[in-house]
Amino acid sequence: MMLPSIKQANRAFAFAAISALGMMSTAGQAATYELDPKHTAVRFFVDHFGTSTNAGGFYNLSGILEYAPKEQKGFIGITIPMGSLSTGIKEFDGHLKSADFFNVKEHPTAYFKSTNWQFDGNKVKSVTGDLTLLGQTHPVTLTATKFNCYDSPMLNAEVCGGDFETTIDRTKWGIDTYTDGGMMKNIKLAVQVEGSKKADLK
Repeated sequence: MMLPSIKQANRAFAFAAISALGMMSTAGQAATYELDPKHTAVRFFVDHFGTSTNAGGFYNLSGILEYAPKEQKGFIGITIPMGSLSTGIKEFDGHLKSADFFNVKEHPTAYFKSTNWQFDGNKVKSVTGDLTLLGQTHPVTLTATKFNCYDSPMLNAEVCGGDFETTIDRTKWGIDTYTDGGMMKNIKLAVQVEGSKKADLK
């Protein structure tokens, strides 16, 4: 019973640290949005030995988004529960969660923390940040395919978010299973983020 509690405490601590870094990153100039797990996910696509493409995703993500369009600044911190991995195939999920790939038992959480936002005019162009996976941290750049803010009639709050994509070399994080047998090392990621501005978030 103690081990899950410790993991939960670690996740809470990590999220608090990411939140604090985000609030410092824009020096109070940005509005803060709490990410909506229903509209925030990371999906992956990887070549299957030159035949088809395997796909899956990670869900129930949490974190914060900070956005200051006039100052052209932003921050995003995302906590990714690796156990949420789903491909729609139970046996495949189990293999991907094993030590052959994501080793979810030893590394139950991954994190992304942005370090810089790039703009093209008044539009978000890309977000550079650090991805921590399997205990290793490496920089990645997420290219925005769209980003927008609107007043949600359902939430009665301002909502900001967008779609991003990137391709990473999985071997940088130590995931090299089957690379010598023809399975590609590059993984395409599609990142969906959306957060709502809460009344108590200034």
